[in-house]
Amino acid sequence: MARLSKMATAKDRFDHLLKVIASERFLKKQGLGNEVPFFICPYPAEEAVGMETMRAGLVKQLENRGVRVVEINLYDLSISLLHNRGIWDDVLAAESSIGKDELKELLQGVLDPETHLIPEIGALLAKREFDVLFLSGVGEVYPYIRSHNVLNNLQSTAKEKPTVMFFPGKYTQSLDTGASLDLFGILHDDKYYRAFDITHYEI
Repeated sequence: MARLSKMATAKDRFDHLLKVIASERFLKKQGLGNEVPFFICPYPAEEAVGMETMRAGLVKQLENRGVRVVEINLYDLSISLLHNRGIWDDVLAAESSIGKDELKELLQGVLDPETHLIPEIGALLAKREFDVLFLSGVGEVYPYIRSHNVLNNLQSTAKEKPTVMFFPGKYTQSLDTGASLDLFGILHDDKYYRAFDITHYEI
């Protein structure tokens, strides 16, 4: 099966993802050259609502084929962490009285991927038998949580099974500039090179 073309429709994208993720080659992490099994599924930010529907359908179809999916939405997980640490009300109260930079610094501290977010993801994964991890909510947690920081820290926790991060933007890779996660197609400062573009994955 060829890689997904730039002119692919939403149905083409769905069919491609279903065939790739359900394949033995993908689930057994074949052909990755000892790299971590991290995959980026980029999509236009304006298609976010449609992507939510598509991802739900994808999970259902994969489970019908015996592929167990764990879904983690980074935004929902962040809210849960703030509640569990008893600081949700404090953050809401502070929002109206401090500047954006101070709020960003506060949330980056309490939601730090290495010390808080990734250990929580690890705990969630330890409770489930699964074949693939889906990560979403990337756009909703920006700029408090950056996708490349999540992936960098996740390498120690979720490298045994494939991980697919649904990314509202572009994942660009070139010999000149390296690889970049361009959130919403306009923010170009998240450098990450170890993930594979799942739309280019061939089976």
